[in-house]
Amino acid sequence: MTHSSLHAISPIDGRYSGATSELRDFYSEYALIRYRVLVEVEYFIALCEEPLKELEDVDKKTFDKLRNIYLQFGDEDALRIKEIEKTTNHDIKAVEYFLKEKFDLLNLKKYKEFIHFALTSQDINNTALPLMIKEAQEKIIIPKYTQLLSKISELSKKWKDQPMLAFTHGQPASPTTMGKELLVFVERLNVQLNQLKTLPFSAKFGGATGNFNAHHVAYPQIDWLQFANHFVDDILKLSRSNVTTQIEHYDNLAALCDAHKRINTILIDFCRDMWTYISMNYFGIAIKAGEVGSSAMPHKVNPIDFENAEGNLGMANALFEHLSAKLPVSRLQRDLTDSTVTRNMGVPMAHTTIALKSISRGLEKIHINTEVINKQLDDNWSVVAEALQTILRKEFYPEPYEKLKELTRTNEKMTAEKIHAFIDTLKVESQLKEALKKITPFNYTGIIDQFYK
Repeated sequence: MTHSSLHAISPIDGRYSGATSELRDFYSEYALIRYRVLVEVEYFIALCEEPLKELEDVDKKTFDKLRNIYLQFGDEDALRIKEIEKTTNHDIKAVEYFLKEKFDLLNLKKYKEFIHFALTSQDINNTALPLMIKEAQEKIIIPKYTQLLSKISELSKKWKDQPMLAFTHGQPASPTTMGKELLVFVERLNVQLNQLKTLPFSAKFGGATGNFNAHHVAYPQIDWLQFANHFVDDILKLSRSNVTTQIEHYDNLAALCDAHKRINTILIDFCRDMWTYISMNYFGIAIKAGEVGSSAMPHKVNPIDFENAEGNLGMANALFEHLSAKLPVSRLQRDLTDSTVTRNMGVPMAHTTIALKSISRGLEKIHINTEVINKQLDDNWSVVAEALQTILRKEFYPEPYEKLKELTRTNEKMTAEKIHAFIDTLKVESQLKEALKKITPFNYTGIIDQFYK
């Protein structure tokens, strides 16, 4: 750990800084400043391309120089903007003044007043923010979800033929396979991940109260709606909200938070199941030399990766819950409560990222204990009672459910011998008895193979 990470208040930038560092290019203060600069520069270029008559002599070579301001943006640039902000006490105005300094250096002093022309701060914030979130999701979050999904799917296929005892209400139930139970999570995650990918990244761009007042009074002949839609949808590749107040509605951002929350909830369920299978010794955990499971009990090898993931997913969901509930609510045309809240968008994403890495690490460590799983199946022959009574129903045998209930609901261990002895007492044809005896806890697993087609 670095000196700064040792003194970090949040474990995201402290203990887990290595796991979250890739998010800094999208969710840090530095990233927010850079994306604001990007939007301001692209807006100026879009005004030139409109074109406004005052900007018609700004050529495409100049556009390349302007784009280099954000393409080559570095720490010194960000620090300069923060220095200006000490005077302005306004973060967006600091970006504007920074760009005016750059225009001076590029011999564009004449055009400085068209930086941030007719805009309000939220035209920049509410385009920079969704752009940050979109690119972070596409480049980091979605790939990590996809990688984890692929790993679970791989293990599902690997263990699709490994029968195991199922548990409903914590009690032995009709057998399943380990692979199929993992496949449940593959399907759930696939559905929610596909829904997440369909959500638009909405942006606001329309002036102080959303009506293009300043734009229209300066250039009444220009179709500003068309301009804004082209700028946001085609240039920034976002989805412009048409009728707004000073701020974006945040409804789709709330939906995004809820979508992440649903995926994380599924992963919490997954972590708890994996933890339980490990506690049942269905899975063993690889031992790594030098690692300690307990400061007091030398034998311990704990499922810490799944526990860590569950904790971080819970933290992420608590924040996603607040974001989705708070952000769509703003007094009249705008209050400032969204500003400090949106600065925390990276926090639940970071906790989610930590969790995804922990789960992946945990899956790499586990191995299946076939002997333990098979022994538990062999110790629970009572689970074939469902199969027997169902077939007997088909044969019009009187009260098969009740007879199997009487046989199996005792304190005695049910074995193959007892099941077969019961079958021998049935007044049915010998051919049917033989068929019933072929049913075991190991092969009574349904049509699982068809789930993989």
